[in-house]
Amino acid sequence: MNVHDHSESQRIEAMRAFNRFYTRQIGLLDEALLKSSFSLTEARVLYELANREGMVASDLVRDLALDPGYLSRLLKKFEERGLVERAAMEADSRRSEITLTLAGRQAFAPLNEGSNDQVQALLDRLPRNDQDRLVKAMQVVRRLLGDGAEPRVPYLLRPLQVGDVGWIAHRQGLIYAQDYGWDETYEVLVAEILVAFVRNFDPKWERSWIAEREGEVVGSVFVVRKSPEVAKLRLLYVEPSARGLGIGRRLVDECIAFARAKGYETLTLWTNDILGSARRIYQAAGFTLAEEEHHHSFGKDLVGQTWNLDLRD
Repeated sequence: MNVHDHSESQRIEAMRAFNRFYTRQIGLLDEALLKSSFSLTEARVLYELANREGMVASDLVRDLALDPGYLSRLLKKFEERGLVERAAMEADSRRSEITLTLAGRQAFAPLNEGSNDQVQALLDRLPRNDQDRLVKAMQVVRRLLGDGAEPRVPYLLRPLQVGDVGWIAHRQGLIYAQDYGWDETYEVLVAEILVAFVRNFDPKWERSWIAEREGEVVGSVFVVRKSPEVAKLRLLYVEPSARGLGIGRRLVDECIAFARAKGYETLTLWTNDILGSARRIYQAAGFTLAEEEHHHSFGKDLVGQTWNLDLRD
C-alpha cells in the first residue's frame, strides 16, 4: 500500500467512525424513533408533509431517495391509520397531493418536539461558542457533500440567543413604523415582552423560534404559558426580505405543535385587524376570532383582536 492509499483508507475510516458515533448519539440504531411507533424513515416522511405544501409521491421519492414501491406501501399504511389523505391536483388530475390530516399532525407533534429536545440536550453539553462551531462544521459538511438548504426551506430555526432581544425589538419597531406608521411605544412594548420572556422563561412550558437565513435573523415567534390550560403565541414577525418563503406559517405551525405536545388546551394570541398577512396565517391554521376591541395605541386608532385555537380537537 502506498502513501496515497494509506491516507485514503484513513479518511474512509474517519468518516465511518464519525457515522458510527453520530448514529449512537441520536439513536438511529433503535428500532423505533424516540420510543414511538414510527421508524426513522416514517418520521422523515411525516416531517416533509408537515413542513411542505403541494407534495406528491414523486417529490418524496426524489428528495428522500426512497424506493417508489416502499414509499407506496408506507403511504398506504399512513392512509389506513388516518394520518394522510390524497386529493387530485387541480393542475394535473393524474397526480395526487398528499397532506397530513389532523390526526397526522397530532402524531407528528410529539416526534417533532422530541427531536428538538434531543438535539437541545446534545447542544446543552457544550458552551455557546462550541455550539456555534458545531453548527458551522455541520454546514460545511453539507456544503462539501453537495447538499444545500433543505428543499424549499432556505432558512433554519433556532432558539433565542444573546443579541436577539435587542435586534428583534429594533426590527419590529422599524418595520411597523414603516408599514403602519406606529410610533416608538410599540418598540417599547416589544422590548418589555421580550425582557419578561427571558426573565421568567420556563423551558418546560415555553419556547422561542428564531428564523435565520444566511446568518441573519429574518423572523421570530414565542410561546408563553398563560395558565396550565392556555398558551399564548407572541410577537410573530417576518422580515420583508424573507416574505414568501413560508416562514410565517412555519413559525405558527411550530407554536401549534409545541403547545399541543405540551398538553395545552388552547393557544391564544392578540393582534390588530390591519395586520392582514398575519391574520390570514392564523385563520389558515384554524384560529377563530374570539373578540375585538377598539383602542388607541402606538399613535393610531386600532382594532385589537383576540384569536384562539382549540387544541383538543
